[in-house]
Order: sequence, then structure tokens, then C-alpha cells
Amino acid sequence: MKFISFLREGRATYGFVDGDTVIDLAPFAAKAGATLKAALERGALKEAAQWAQTDGVRIALADVELLPVIPDPGKILCVGINYLSHVKETGREIPKHPMIFTRWADSQTPHGGPIVRPAVSEKLDFEGELAVIIGRTARHVSRGDALDFVAGYACYNDGSVRDWQKHTIQFIPGKNFPSTGGFGPCLVTADEVGDPSGLALTTRLNGAVVQQANTDDLIFSVAHLIEYCSTFTELHAGDVIITGTTGGAGAFREPPLWMKAGDVVEVEISKLGVLRNVVVDEAARATLDVA
Repeated sequence: MKFISFLREGRATYGFVDGDTVIDLAPFAAKAGATLKAALERGALKEAAQWAQTDGVRIALADVELLPVIPDPGKILCVGINYLSHVKETGREIPKHPMIFTRWADSQTPHGGPIVRPAVSEKLDFEGELAVIIGRTARHVSRGDALDFVAGYACYNDGSVRDWQKHTIQFIPGKNFPSTGGFGPCLVTADEVGDPSGLALTTRLNGAVVQQANTDDLIFSVAHLIEYCSTFTELHAGDVIITGTTGGAGAFREPPLWMKAGDVVEVEISKLGVLRNVVVDEAARATLDVA
């Protein structure tokens, strides 16, 4: 099953994706909750899909304005240095524990939305990643049971403002500029994906492949990350874990490769689809918002 969050007639809603159409689940929301996160909290995705296929009104996907898959996550936990290929290009040692930092919900942008290069930096980098969406409360979860707590997966572009990321040893400033984290196009449920350790990930910049890997290169697996994170915090439905990027990031190329206005960046993961964003400068985005 596939689900999206989107705007319809100025109203935030969510829907069930069927081919090139989406069924607006707003009429079902009284039972399942008004957002995709709320539906996850109620464990209502299967029921929502059944309702959509019998009672829902179809809308062309092309006619809706997407939102980030989960627009309102309680937590976005990101993992640094989690692919062996990325460890090699950074010159770091293989970490003994997951390197965790955080993103905020308002730093995200949807499939088809702009990635905004901030006015204070020209060092905006791409990072194609696998996003894990938690489906129910998880605390002190064992690695063997961890995947049972996953609602689904999506593509993510952890856009990084590298100079601000490196101001100190703490990554957060460089990871939270508005509209730098691409998240989409949809949540693909865990039952459709199966084992997340064998997914092909490709990042393209203006059509050229800049990152290519398989999730079996992860140092800490999805299950390991859920076990680790659920030990130091309580995970809730709709929380998101971004599992790290592979080798090929722009900062580690010679010369460095930074995203600029007009660039098209795509993150494709097998079984999950393609997340596509166009880069715009902050000043141009501000002009559009005013208009």
C-alpha cells in the first residue's frame, strides 16, 4: 500500500495511492484521524485502504500538491556516517555506535517542492537516504522484533549546508535550514518492501548519477537503529529515522560539487519510487511566497 500527505483546496489531508490516482481519506478521518500520522497512531492504514477502494473519490495525482510524507513527525532522528562507502570517503573510523542528530519538521520539503539554497551559504549538498516511518510506540525494542514497529519507508534527501554543519562538532545547524530535507513521494508500507537491507539507492543531479549503493552497505541496519533509538527515547507512530547517506556526496568530491539554483536532484530507491526536487535560491523563494 502507498499513502501520501497533500493539500486539496487549501486543506491538508492524506490519501491512498492507486496507480496514477489518489483517494482523499478526509471523509474517513473521523475514524482514522485527520492526518497520516494520526492514522498510524490508530493503526488504521489497512482499514483506510479498504475504505478507499470501496467508497473513495479518485483524484489524479498530478492535480494534488504534495506535502512531506509525514508533515508533522514528533521526531526526525538522522544517522551520520552509516555507509561503509561514506566512511571511506570521509576518512573516519567505523563508528562503534550510531551517530544521531536531529531534524525539525519545518526543515522538510515534499516531492516536487523546492529545495532552498540559503542566502548565507553556497555549500548546499545532496544526501540520498532511506527514511523509516515508525508505526507504533517502541521502547526498549529488541533487534529481532524491531521491523515489526515499522509502518513503511520513503525516499529522503538530507540536504546539508556544509559550512554551517561544520561550525562545531554538532551537526544540527547545517541540517535544519528551511526546505532542505526532501521527503517523498509516498509512504510504501513495510509489507510491500519486505527486507529493507537489499534496496538499491541512486541519487542523480541533473540526470547524472552522483550516488549509487545498496542498503546492505549500511553499518547499522534498520533493525539495529530502531533498537538503539528506542533505548534512549520512546519512538511513536509517525516518527522518522533517516538512515544515513552513501558515498559520493558533493563535499567529498574534488572539486566539491554543490547544488545551485535550477539544479534537479532525484533520489530513487527500489520499491519506493523517485523523490524529485528543484533547487531554488532563498531570495527567489521569498519572492514566490510573497506573490
